[in-house]
Amino acid sequence: MWGFILIVVILTFGLCFGLDQGFTKLFRNKAQHRSGMSVRQNKRYGSMGFVLAVIGFAALITTNFDNVALLIGSGVLLLVGAGLVVYYLSSGIYYDEDGFIVETVRRKRQTYRYDQIVHQQLYVLQGGGTIVELHMDTGNAVQVVSNMPGYREFLSYAFRKWCQQKGIDPETCDFHKPEEQLWFPMKEAN
Repeated sequence: MWGFILIVVILTFGLCFGLDQGFTKLFRNKAQHRSGMSVRQNKRYGSMGFVLAVIGFAALITTNFDNVALLIGSGVLLLVGAGLVVYYLSSGIYYDEDGFIVETVRRKRQTYRYDQIVHQQLYVLQGGGTIVELHMDTGNAVQVVSNMPGYREFLSYAFRKWCQQKGIDPETCDFHKPEEQLWFPMKEAN
């Protein structure tokens, strides 16, 4: 019995790893994707979503369709798991020395240069985290959440490249205070 469970767990995580690698090779083929530098949602939630989807699918195919509650429950579990996989494995910010790509579930892929950053806004979350919202010259905003792995590295790198692309000496930027979550000029109050 335990051997069967161990085999199912190994196959599930192996399949999840294979899907992530395949998804990366098929849909993430820009230079920023290949740089290895990214800010992404935590992958473990996507992996957990895959496990939920597999359990929901297994429960769905093993039911005799005579228990409506089991049928509905397994369908909901399958949909929730698939939603977690799509959300947590398909969104992120990928960057290199020229610029960065923002991918989200709701929008198509957006590519920006660092010098397109106009200013930032800072939002403090109730749980203690922060959101740094970068406003671009296109009118779009890019949100970087403090619980995303690699967010500090991205913002520090983006600041250096922003200064370089705009021809600004970083020492003259009195607004730059990373310890206070301030990397770029703040939005002027109206």
